[in-house]
Amino acid sequence: MNPATEELVAVVPAATRDDVDAAVARAAAAQRSWAAAAPADRARLLRRFAAVVDGHIEELARLEVREAGHTIGNARWEAGNVRDLLDFAAGGVERLSGRQIPVAGGIDVTFLEPLGVIGVIAPWNFPMPIAAWGLAPALAAGNAVILKPAETTPLTALRLAELALEAGIPEHLFQVLPGHGDTAGDALVEHPGVAKIVFTGSTRVGKQIMAKCADRVKRVTLELGGKSPNIVFADADLEAAAAAAPMSFLDNTGQDCCARTRILVQRSVYDRFLDLVAPGIAAVAVGDPLDEKTHMGPLISRTQLDRVRSFVTDDLTAIRGTAPEGPGFWYPPTLVTDVAPTAPVAAEEVFGPVAVVLPFEDEEDAVRLANATEYGLSGSLWTRDIGRALRVSRAVAAGNLSVNSHSSVRYWTPFGGYKQSGLGRELGPDALTAFTETKNVFISTEA
Repeated sequence: MNPATEELVAVVPAATRDDVDAAVARAAAAQRSWAAAAPADRARLLRRFAAVVDGHIEELARLEVREAGHTIGNARWEAGNVRDLLDFAAGGVERLSGRQIPVAGGIDVTFLEPLGVIGVIAPWNFPMPIAAWGLAPALAAGNAVILKPAETTPLTALRLAELALEAGIPEHLFQVLPGHGDTAGDALVEHPGVAKIVFTGSTRVGKQIMAKCADRVKRVTLELGGKSPNIVFADADLEAAAAAAPMSFLDNTGQDCCARTRILVQRSVYDRFLDLVAPGIAAVAVGDPLDEKTHMGPLISRTQLDRVRSFVTDDLTAIRGTAPEGPGFWYPPTLVTDVAPTAPVAAEEVFGPVAVVLPFEDEEDAVRLANATEYGLSGSLWTRDIGRALRVSRAVAAGNLSVNSHSSVRYWTPFGGYKQSGLGRELGPDALTAFTETKNVFISTEA
């Protein structure tokens, strides 16, 4: 369904457990040949896949707008990110090397061997790039991939699978199985022929997947929820911090695990910060995702809209922007003030265009508030004091932090969370090794 119009876009058959069984068998057969291929050949095909994606950026972007309601600018970036991830992973194929370790009586070498069949369960908030976070390095490391996209956003995944075949990626090596989590997703997680699960989604579902994988001693990478802090100290460039704050939690309509939804402001500049940030909230253009001037589109579904509404109760004080009325799942940019840190809107992941502003007294208090959450995915801090920037960065329990910016994800740097924000790391220079098994071989020279 198009979230901006509530019009039906497509009907996609849901995969069954039998479909998963058949897909795993096909993937296992394809993976053996792929793993045996020369590294240069695997790299060449991945680069060709990237080139084909590059030739379809606009098509993929517009498909993303229709099924996910993303702004056209964001959707173009997402399609481009798939291309870039494939290129980056291709560059690692020929550098996925083991080691020679000094030992007595012989030589000792290690090999990094592919795991086999990888199950990637992708979310609806960033359907293309997060799918590529798993599929690109997994393929590069010599594995086969079965991707289960979210029920609400299967179309770009299906199109990527077609483009892979067009690029010459061997048949059945990369398969897409749209389906429901409790059917196709569970079947993928529980299947003995699947060596690893890569899941991005809610902490609640991630725990369930982790438990099922534990029962089978199956590898798992989890990228889960977040309630990230944006810490603004009194010595910061307040104008810059306030100007950057709105889109730090409104990008992708707030449907982002890295969204800076807890803005912590030193009390001495709290009122000044609110005065500076209010015009920025009002200026956010919410509307047609295909309009190049739009900053924020709709939420993904009626269910998500109702969830967001439930957090912002009538008794709360808020700075609000505007949003369209009529068809579509629209919610205005909302910044809640004068709220306790323990209130649901301040403590739980809303996953919508809503943030809270909380005052703090000093550096110690800022760190305490920042860490007073079960999550630890990302965060930002604003200060002109480089010593403070380093101290606070080390003290905040989160996997990805930015100083005087809101950057969280770069495909060439590692990404992942502390605490209940996840397990393992994706992206970066070590991404391929997460899809390999280390084999140690000792060769005696004393025979």
